[in-house]
Amino acid sequence: MNLNLDFGFFNWALVQSFILKGLIFSFQLTIVAMIGGIALGTVLALMRLSGKPWLVNPAAAYVNTLRSIPLVMVILWFFLLIPSSFYQALPYGLGSKYRSEIAALITFTVFEAAYYSEIMRAGIQSVAKGQVYAGYAVGMTYAQCMKLIVLPQAFRNMLPVLLTQTIILFQDTSLVYAIGAYDLLKGFEVAGKNFNRPVETYLVAAVVYFIICFSLSMLVRQLQKKIAIIR
Repeated sequence: MNLNLDFGFFNWALVQSFILKGLIFSFQLTIVAMIGGIALGTVLALMRLSGKPWLVNPAAAYVNTLRSIPLVMVILWFFLLIPSSFYQALPYGLGSKYRSEIAALITFTVFEAAYYSEIMRAGIQSVAKGQVYAGYAVGMTYAQCMKLIVLPQAFRNMLPVLLTQTIILFQDTSLVYAIGAYDLLKGFEVAGKNFNRPVETYLVAAVVYFIICFSLSMLVRQLQKKIAIIR
């Protein structure tokens, strides 16, 4: 089987025209979903650890439901079910211009929160309860103990896992092709169609994803070693 591969058409002009825009959005989607997911996930984790059924049950249902559904299905649900009035209400016509991208930002934040919440819950539980009791002994409230004692240690303990989940999140951003959002993979796909070289562009896309994710994995490994030394 002769594929007659030709990578000669790849140049900086092609990258600027097709790839760079998608790469920027993929990074933006990853960062926004990471920040929003960790924030919402922390709230969900605290709800599940509160011991109050009216907080535990909704949080558990949220996490278990989203963790049991394929991400691509959730992406399609949010894209199709969010009413058009929501997008029309956004300023400067952003809803009509970037509906797919906005839907992707919302979906990934909501979806990743379910995974980040489990990481945060494990991190909170990894902090010795004796420290919490010591906080209560000096007059701290539950919120103060969490803010000043537990959460700082939990974030440090779970930072490598949080970053690893973020790498997985970056890989998953390629699924936004299902709603037509212009991400990194979409940029390669459009370039392949324009130059009639889909095989070459998909191969290069795989290499780019590998380089980015492998480099980030090495950084996480180095960070994990530093945290282990601090402990």
